[in-house]
Amino acid sequence: MYVQTPMIDPAIRIRRAIHANDAMLVRRILKSHPHLLHNPDHSPTGNANSNLHLAASLGHLAICELLVELGHEADTPALNDDHQTALMLAAAGRHTEVVFFLCKHDPASILRQDLRGRDAIMEASLSGDDTALQILLTYAPAGAAAALAQADADGNTALHFASSTGNVTILRTLLAAGADPTRKNAWSWTAEAYSETVQTEVYFRSLIDEMERRKDGGSGGGGKCEGQAVNKQATWWSSGRS
Repeated sequence: MYVQTPMIDPAIRIRRAIHANDAMLVRRILKSHPHLLHNPDHSPTGNANSNLHLAASLGHLAICELLVELGHEADTPALNDDHQTALMLAAAGRHTEVVFFLCKHDPASILRQDLRGRDAIMEASLSGDDTALQILLTYAPAGAAAALAQADADGNTALHFASSTGNVTILRTLLAAGADPTRKNAWSWTAEAYSETVQTEVYFRSLIDEMERRKDGGSGGGGKCEGQAVNKQATWWSSGRS
């Protein structure tokens, strides 16, 4: 006796196609089911992530480009239950190409904050993706320094997050871009106080000291190499988008 195999729900099929990074299949499914363009995942662990959230979190650039082309972000960036954008998930996942694409498409989304007050720059600082961080800072609508002034619900800035991971490259990028090392969070702690290791704290302090010497017009011998690194990145920021 022939038993017909039940059809898989198109909403599930499209998410499977995204997981498989099959952009052609995603396009075919959406052609037949255009109402599934956003397709928020309301399963217990889905967090209402849309198709673009899923593709961005996996780093599948071709699918991200397809979804945006079809109007996924036409009116406003899609938000999941935590009010996160696809850009935030791409930054957290260190998917630099997707970050670049989404920044070019909608620079204003860089400044959006989720329910915890975190933005894409904070996520990149936390994940340690320096290239993605520099892209985000370059495309930030009001400039890098203004973007870095944002803080989460606990008063933590991108610099606080970078310090807590001990990523000295991220620290250098943020300071060169105008992050304020004296900024305190809700508990009156600066980013330096969150240094992951003693080595990170010493390096952080050397960068800050060099910045202060430059502001005062000093030439200080110690920290010369660090000063050159900071100067180089500061020049990069002042040169504008490239």
